[in-house]
Amino acid sequence: MKRRDLLKALALLPSTAMLGISSQVMAAPATQNRLLLVFLRGGYDASNLLIPTSSNFYYESRPNIAIARPGSTPDAALALNADWGLHPALRETIYTMFQQGEAAFIPFAGTEDLTRSHFETQDSIEMGQPLNGSRNFHSGFMNRLAKVLGNNGKMTAMSFTDQLPLAMQGSAHIANTALRNVSKNNIDQRQRDLILQMYADTSLSQAVRDGFAMRDEVAREMQEEMNSANRNAISTKGFELEAQRIARLMREKYALGFIDVGGWDTHVNQGGSSGTLAVKFEELGRGLAAYRKEMGDNWRNTTVVVISEFGRTFRENGKHGTDHGHGSVYWVLGGGIKGGQVAGEQIALEAGKLFQNRDYPVLNEYRAVLGGLFGRIYGLNANQLDQVFAGVKARDLGLA
Repeated sequence: MKRRDLLKALALLPSTAMLGISSQVMAAPATQNRLLLVFLRGGYDASNLLIPTSSNFYYESRPNIAIARPGSTPDAALALNADWGLHPALRETIYTMFQQGEAAFIPFAGTEDLTRSHFETQDSIEMGQPLNGSRNFHSGFMNRLAKVLGNNGKMTAMSFTDQLPLAMQGSAHIANTALRNVSKNNIDQRQRDLILQMYADTSLSQAVRDGFAMRDEVAREMQEEMNSANRNAISTKGFELEAQRIARLMREKYALGFIDVGGWDTHVNQGGSSGTLAVKFEELGRGLAAYRKEMGDNWRNTTVVVISEFGRTFRENGKHGTDHGHGSVYWVLGGGIKGGQVAGEQIALEAGKLFQNRDYPVLNEYRAVLGGLFGRIYGLNANQLDQVFAGVKARDLGLA
C-alpha cells in the first residue's frame, strides 16, 4: 500500500477516530427533544425568501428579481401576513408547514460581525463567542450545548458532514460522517487491516477501531433505505435524499445534529420567482419536508433551525444578482413550535432604514435568539445558557 493511498484512506475515517475520541454512543431516548441545525453556506438572499410585500422600496430596489405581491400573478409571493410573503417555490413544503403552525421566520437576524467575509463570518457564528477579546477557535456553540445537555459531553450528537465543523468542535465528544455516499466502501479490507496494524500498539488503537465500527453501523442502518431507493428509482436530488437519511438516524439515535448546504452565493443571474435561487429554495424545501415526514412521531419533539452567515444586499446589482450583506432571516421548524408567525424585532423597509444604506440591519442578535430558543426547548437556566453563549442575555421570542 503506497503512503499516499494510506493517507487518503485515513482521511476517510470519521475525524473523531483520528482524534482519539470514542464514537460509541447510546441511542437518544425516543422522548428526548431533537435539534437539527442547517447552515446555508454562502450567504443566501433572505429578501427573496421572506419578501417584504408591503414595502414599495423593495420593488424599487429589485426591478428584475423582485417577487410579485401576493395575488398579483400566478408566481407571486405567498402571503404570510400583511407585511411579509414567502417565495412561491416553497408553496408545497415550508408554506404548508407555516399554515399548520410548524414554521416561523425571524427577519433582521444575524451577527454583529461586519467583515462580510464568508469564512470569517461563518467561523464567528459557529464559535458563538464575543467578537472582541480572546476567543477559543476550537470551541463551537453546538458542542457547548451538547456538553450542557449531555452530562459532561456524553450527548448523542452527530455532524452529518465530511469534516467536523467548528460549531461542533470542543470538549464534548461529537462524531461526524457524511451520508451522501454511505453505500460506497472507500476503504477495502486490506487497507483497513493495514491501518489497524499501524495503530495496534498506540494509544489510538481503540479509537480507530471505534471509527471503523461507527462507519459500519451507519452503513448497515442505511442499507435498507438505500436498497429501496435504488429499486424504486426515487427521483430526488442532493439534499432531499440526504435529509431522509439524517432523519432516520436522528429519529433512532441522535438528539443533536448539524448539516451544511452550500451554493448560496448568488452574485449573478439570481432570478426571481424562477431561476437559480428559486431552484435552490425548492430543493431545500423538499429536503426539509422529507426530513419532517421521515421523523414520524418524533417530529413533535423536533426543532430545525436554518441559518446562514449573512444576508445579501437589499438592492440587486448590475448583474441581476445580489452581493454580500449583513442581516438575514432565520427559519424555525418543528412539530411542537409556536409557528405561523414572523417573529422578533422588525422595522418597515424604507429608504434610509438600511444598514450602511445597503443591507438588512441586525435587530435580532443570533446568540440571544438561539439562547432563548434553547432555553425554551430544553428548560435551561441562565447559568447553563451562559455556558453556551457567554455574557449574552437570552431573548425568548415565544417560538417554543
